[in-house]
This record gives sequence, structure tokens and C-alpha cells, in this order.
Amino acid sequence: MPWLFFSLIIATSYCLGSLSFAVIISQLMKLPNPHTYGSGNPGATNVLRSGNKIAAILTLVLDAAKGWIAVSAVQYVAAYSLLGLSLNQHQWLIALTSLAVFLGHLFPIFYKFKGGKGVATAAGILIAIQPLLGGLTVLTWLSVALIFRYSSLSALISAVFAAIYSFIGLDLSPISLAILTVTVLLIWRHTTNIQNLLAGQEKKIGKIGNK
Repeated sequence: MPWLFFSLIIATSYCLGSLSFAVIISQLMKLPNPHTYGSGNPGATNVLRSGNKIAAILTLVLDAAKGWIAVSAVQYVAAYSLLGLSLNQHQWLIALTSLAVFLGHLFPIFYKFKGGKGVATAAGILIAIQPLLGGLTVLTWLSVALIFRYSSLSALISAVFAAIYSFIGLDLSPISLAILTVTVLLIWRHTTNIQNLLAGQEKKIGKIGNK
């Protein structure tokens, strides 16, 4: 197994995931650091609390893009490399790359390991793995968001369904196990939001507040 190749790809994916676009976009647009207001989470929902919708949209798109780029790039490289990867090795490489870019977002080396919750990045990963899988997950998020108006609830429900969709479409494979791991990590990162939802204190989408 080409361990050096695997290690290089995984390290690069982690570094790409470590680019916190909430912070980068805020700096470029001279907005407050997202760690310093609202929920303190460097993500699109919190950037929206700054009142700048363009910054929030850019954060959302770029956070999703880094997940998509990492997985799409490794799919292309693995498919056209001369290393002769087996199907199982190919699947493990995609799975580990997905986890690496996601963990980079959660624990970015460039920002003292204080990252976001990973919703947009997870969406990008899923779309790259399988467009239908990603599309169904995004549709689930939008449906819940339109009905209940809670970004966190939408993220939690769509994450659970992403794991379900993956096991239906991909069976028990390294990739589906990686998606399940992403789901568990995403739910864990939303622990405070779950507590706020249960207490009736979670802020709805578009509201400016400290939670």
C-alpha cells in the first residue's frame, strides 16, 4: 500500500480543511472576528449575525468548496494514478481524505485548533462522494430549515439522514463508515445547540443574538 502517497494526501486535506473561511472572509471584509461575538463559532450562521449577508454566503460556499475540492481531487488522482490502487484502497483513501478535511475544519492547525461545526464542509464532502447523496442531504437541511427555522436542528437531522442515505447507497464500506464518523462528530459539535433547543433558547435563522 502506498503509505507515503496516502500520508501526503491526508496531510494536505487536513491543511485545506484548516482554512477557516469565516475568519478569512471577516478579515478581508473588515468584520469582527467570528470567535468574538454570537456563538463564537467560525461558521456561516455566526458570520450572518454580523449583519453582512455576503460574508455569510461566501463563508458557506468556501467552507463547502474545500470539502468538495479535497475529495474530488483525491478521486481524480486515485483514478488516474500509476500506483495501481485496488478498489478497497481507493475507498479507504476517499474515506480518510473526507475525515482529514473535516477534522481540519473542526480543529484547524492555523487557528489554535478552534474551528467550526463542519456543516458546510460536510455538505461539500458528500456532494463530492456522490452528488445524489449530497443533494438529498442538502434537501433535507433545507426542508427542516424552512419548517422549523433552526439552523442547528436542520444540521442535526440532515447529518443523521446523511448516514442513513450513505448506508443505503454505499452499503457497509470505508466511505459509509467515514460518513457515519462525520455524523457523530457533527452531532458532538452541536452539544450546546442541542441543550439550547431542549431549553427553548436556540436562536432561529436570521436572528441576531448571543447564542
